[in-house]
Amino acid sequence: MLTKRIIPCLDIKDGKVVKGVNFVGLKEVGDPIELAKKYDLQCADEVVFLDITASYENRNIMKDIIERGASELTIPLAVGGGIRTLDDFRMILASGADKVSVNSAAINNPQLIKEAADEFGVQCVVIAIDAKKRDDQSGWDVYVKGGRENTGLDLIEWVTKCENLGAGEVLLTSMDADGTKAGYDLDMLNAVCNAVDIPVIASGGCGSIQDIIEVFEKTDVDAALVASLFHFNEATVEEVRNECRKHGINVRRAM
Repeated sequence: MLTKRIIPCLDIKDGKVVKGVNFVGLKEVGDPIELAKKYDLQCADEVVFLDITASYENRNIMKDIIERGASELTIPLAVGGGIRTLDDFRMILASGADKVSVNSAAINNPQLIKEAADEFGVQCVVIAIDAKKRDDQSGWDVYVKGGRENTGLDLIEWVTKCENLGAGEVLLTSMDADGTKAGYDLDMLNAVCNAVDIPVIASGGCGSIQDIIEVFEKTDVDAALVASLFHFNEATVEEVRNECRKHGINVRRAM
């Protein structure tokens, strides 16, 4: 039985960690390196840096923050936001990141997924997807540019295509649940887990340790992405792990 991963996520804007609700109303939380080092000390399974406005603002990737993070962290680092080309993948990995998360660019050029997987290995390629339930409840649409633009792509069709092109992992964010602290979007997560065989990371909606227990018990996700719960010191990584163990959920033990 594979261990479930607990992954703190740092949404970064203008060099600072921010948090909002439903992708809007962003508030500054702190310095990304200092927060990431805290989660490193708590033995998180990995940490994610997401530059949430790089694609929308057509801005370059936060190379200096990646390099600082990679030099000071011992846990794996995944980076997303503003990735457009294979050279961007190369630069991020050369800066010390372990994985690259790509969203908008993959939709604009799906072959980028295959090219990156062929050159760097599937383990480095994370497809990030922001999805929202359609008004008619018939399924979910995929959004880009920080949730500002509906692509019209069907979530299940898109995630299946990404797997076929060589994505090694799916980082799936529910726009409906994001920042609400009302729990993960179990229906959407189950639909995606049933559609693909690659690992799925649940993102959006975590408000308590119980939400993490629930997503592991009621879906087949491999990891839970957590932001507010950790950023605002409402729980630690080890406290989450301890509760998971009490519920018979297999998690990694602290080093």
